[in-house]
Amino acid sequence: MKVLKKILVASAITALCSSGSLANEGSSKFVPISKGVKSIDMNLNGEKFTLMRNQSNTSKISPLYETTFRGAPQPIKLRNDVDTVGELEFIDYMKKAQNDETIAIVDSRKPGWYAKLRIPGAINVPFTGFKSKEGAIEAMEDDLGVVEKTDGTLDFSKAKTIVAYCNGYWCGQTPAMVINAKYSLLNMGYPASKIKYYRGGMQAWTSLGFTVVGEAN
Repeated sequence: MKVLKKILVASAITALCSSGSLANEGSSKFVPISKGVKSIDMNLNGEKFTLMRNQSNTSKISPLYETTFRGAPQPIKLRNDVDTVGELEFIDYMKKAQNDETIAIVDSRKPGWYAKLRIPGAINVPFTGFKSKEGAIEAMEDDLGVVEKTDGTLDFSKAKTIVAYCNGYWCGQTPAMVINAKYSLLNMGYPASKIKYYRGGMQAWTSLGFTVVGEAN
């Protein structure tokens, strides 16, 4: 009798899961961003869009990120004083950046990748600019709020909080911009407390079906 009861319970759970009753938020029939949240209207860096997850049950990850033959996985923390963020924290920074010019949502990839597929509202600050001192200073002055003084020193007092991403867990482009390049942000003196690393990047973002823009969309 006990065995029969266990079988009936297991069957009921399987039926619920297959019908979607357990997968949905309450009685809602949508794939959420967070509990009860289907979409968020945004206006970031002059770009208006609705952030949501793809609601089609046949949606698949972008072909740009479907292969597993990729680079070495990056560490969870680039340095102990640099925060790593997940999707919900990243989205929270996106929401804040709409009305706070001291926050920069940064795509650190090369312009070609940025054009192919990116997170809407992000600005492109390619990691390649940090291979030289001049390139690093130019990137920080143009997009990140850093000022080069007349004596050649850098003023970071108005440096923006950077929330940076690249292609994903295996991609070394944001790590290069932040710490590994000769003239990386940290090597140039950028405050570590103002750098946030979205390690999941486009790999994680697309796997969750979040809104993207670009030629390959």
